[in-house]
Amino acid sequence: MAAADDLQFEEFGDAATSLGANPDDTTISIEDPGETPKHQPRLLRGSGREEDDDLLGNDDSDKTELLAGQKKSSPFWTFEYYQTFFDVDTYQVLDRIKGSLLPIPGKNFVRLYIRSNPDLYGPFWICATLVFAIAISGNLSNFLIHLGKKTYHYVPEFRKVSIAASVIYAYAWLVPFALWAFLMWRNSKVMNFVSYSFLEIVCVYGYSLFIYIPTAILWIIPQKAVRWILVMIALGISGSVLAMTFWPAVREDNRRIALATVVTILLLHTLLSVGCLAYFFDAPEMDHLPTTATPNQTVAAAKSS
Repeated sequence: MAAADDLQFEEFGDAATSLGANPDDTTISIEDPGETPKHQPRLLRGSGREEDDDLLGNDDSDKTELLAGQKKSSPFWTFEYYQTFFDVDTYQVLDRIKGSLLPIPGKNFVRLYIRSNPDLYGPFWICATLVFAIAISGNLSNFLIHLGKKTYHYVPEFRKVSIAASVIYAYAWLVPFALWAFLMWRNSKVMNFVSYSFLEIVCVYGYSLFIYIPTAILWIIPQKAVRWILVMIALGISGSVLAMTFWPAVREDNRRIALATVVTILLLHTLLSVGCLAYFFDAPEMDHLPTTATPNQTVAAAKSS
């Protein structure tokens, strides 16, 4: 029968110390399931792969889209419903402006910047700023062109503000609405993998117009060659944002229809750019002179009477 001393409990030291003394011994470690093993290596996901997934919107953007659809929305007649469209911070707006100025080839602007939280704050104020930039710059350009001419009398043209506002806001709202309706119609016929809401399309068009704000200011330079170079640069940057965004939405469609859709988008964008430059800056202005009768006209009028 075992002695009483053999049945006593013993305290063992650290497992590492025990193994160091007796390498042939076997130790069993019992740990709390809620604790993470200290020496267990963690599996780290490659940062490059994670960035690619974020940019492409493979997993995270789809989860974000599903979660966004699960948010409880207020009725459209309440103030809270429209308040959600302006619920965006300064960093998000600046990041989206940066994305519209530096488009990434092969990346989707909506998935990169817009889909997580589409807004109307940025597009509204970008359009408002562009309206005043075009109107004021157009007046200053007209003044500088005729500066020094004795026959010229400067008169501010405030009507350019209303004309610019009508053109810019009509383009920023009516064209996205027409494009959204067209994409919805084509999606009912062809199953596409990429679809955009009306608010997302408005965001893309609004932020794509930001490049024209500094361009309109630089259009004050009274050199036609410089102005056309600037409009081509702005058109290339903003047009690439639109093309890379909407091409994935139509590429599964018929080849001719897809190409015609993208070409139409770029043609309307070109028409807006060239039209603003031609009307507000290159339009021939008549010299504003006070109407005074010359002596010869006075004598001729007296003889005829």
